Amino acid sequence: MLRLCLYVFELKTKGTAREALEQINEKGYSFPYETEGRRVVKVGVKFRAKDRVPEEWVVG
Repeated sequence: MLRLCLYVFELKTKGTAREALEQINEKGYSFPYETEGRRVVKVGVKFRAKDRVPEEWVVG
């Protein structure tokens, strides 16, 4: 059986990747998809605003 996977990203230029991941959890961005039986991967990403390059990321 094929199991679909869904990725929820929060991108920040101010703050940290950890704060972005915490926002996903606090605001419940992934909740509607978790009830559908899908595997949900949450990713917080911190971008360097100057050149739009990802500096750090955290998966939860």
